[in-house]
Amino acid sequence: MSVHDRAPSVRRGRDRKAVVLPAPPGRPAAHGPRPRCAVVGGGIAGIAAATALAERGVRVTLYERETALGGRLAGWPTELADGSAVTMSRGFHAFFRQYYNLRGLLRRVDPGLDRLRPLPDYPLRHASGLHDSFARVPRTPPWSAVGFTVLSPSFGVRDLARLNPRAALPLLDVRASEIHRRYDGVSALELLDRIRFPAAARHLAFEVFSRSFFADPAELSAAELALMFHVYFLGSSEGLLFDVPDEPYPQALWDPLGRYLEGHGVDIRTGTAVSGLRPAPHGGHLIDAGGAAEHADAVVLALDTAGLRALTAASPHLGDETWRARVGRLRTAPPFLVSRLWLDRPVAAHRPGFLGTSGYGPLDNISVLDAWEGEAARWAAKTGGAVLELHAYAADPAAGPGALARALTEQLHRVYPETSAARIVDRRDEWREDCPLFAVGGDADRPTVDTPDPTVTVAGDLVRTGLPVALMERAATTGFLAANAHLRRWGLRGQTLWTVPDRGRSAPLRLLAHLFGEH
Repeated sequence: MSVHDRAPSVRRGRDRKAVVLPAPPGRPAAHGPRPRCAVVGGGIAGIAAATALAERGVRVTLYERETALGGRLAGWPTELADGSAVTMSRGFHAFFRQYYNLRGLLRRVDPGLDRLRPLPDYPLRHASGLHDSFARVPRTPPWSAVGFTVLSPSFGVRDLARLNPRAALPLLDVRASEIHRRYDGVSALELLDRIRFPAAARHLAFEVFSRSFFADPAELSAAELALMFHVYFLGSSEGLLFDVPDEPYPQALWDPLGRYLEGHGVDIRTGTAVSGLRPAPHGGHLIDAGGAAEHADAVVLALDTAGLRALTAASPHLGDETWRARVGRLRTAPPFLVSRLWLDRPVAAHRPGFLGTSGYGPLDNISVLDAWEGEAARWAAKTGGAVLELHAYAADPAAGPGALARALTEQLHRVYPETSAARIVDRRDEWREDCPLFAVGGDADRPTVDTPDPTVTVAGDLVRTGLPVALMERAATTGFLAANAHLRRWGLRGQTLWTVPDRGRSAPLRLLAHLFGEH
């Protein structure tokens, strides 16, 4: 029995109010002829689905069009101008302590989560000179909100007096299953305007957070912003600090998980794109991939937005007309740029491992990779240099990566002036446009885990669940849910899941929101 099958009293974090979603009951493993499932997509969602299925004895084929697992957290080898062999990726990701199900996936190969290294702070800096920090903010609501307000220089007495309590109070009683009904029709920017959130705090904190969804606040659904407030701040006592892998993603995460899957009989097909699905003559599906067609009793579609749209368009029997139309309307967020720089000298010793920025043109954050990633630290120790990463989210598609990369470097020199004198030994610029857009009014078109065909499920961070999960945790959670749906049909035991509380934590605050908040 794995750690994930134990009694639900085993909490995943420090929050005593974390919610357990019991595993669907059933046999511990398949007997006799074992069902076969195709998982299309080898990112977090696909890996989670393949893991839950394979652990129950299901025969799994995992198809991934890229040459490595990891999806948007994949990494690949490259050689620098100085001859060093290093790993490049699509950039920094924060592993928050609220990511119970993602962490449960990682525990398969790292029971103590020893490969995750805590960062001591989540500092934010605005070009005006304002700074925010979450290191001293209490982790348990409502003291987290009170502490942030008291400690933040972006909140003054006049700012607090101007807040619209009727608009703000409902955020104290967020209900994950209802949040999109309430807020999906307005933008994150409009919600902050209604609350009369102080401009300084908006730019310093919540604009930084909303852009982590790769969208401008004016384009982002307020439901996602409100859900973020709940998951990371008002509804969970895990706090806003986070962990990062101690080595690049392939070495720390995906290579070990790939070996784990292969040890459970999973046939991993990297470099193999699925071009279409067809009904099989005697039931199930034919998977067209790599010039061949293979049979599967069930399918998990763990694709990004563009991939799901393309596969649906190429598979006319997939789902029904309404479902296919909804998938066809899904949108991708604006492009983003990740610039990684290898410098010939270090940054100042007091620079944080991660810094969120606002007011510095297109620059959204700076990571000092050699402060926490082993490979980068070894290169820095060998050369006396530093490895930095710069992000620009929700970029103008017409701007192009070249000009934007130069602008990021210029802003880096403003934030960390000592880098102006550094020589760039080498750099890599990754311009991508494949993240889901959680647009205003777009929730109704987002797919759920279940589809009109019970033998096909969908997983990924674009999937609608009604659970308080987001970003990487939504990908892992929906991957497990997609597997659970098939396991239930086959009479096999599913995966136990955890979430932060699915509604406001405090009964008095919920009553206050009900009596005096906007409805």
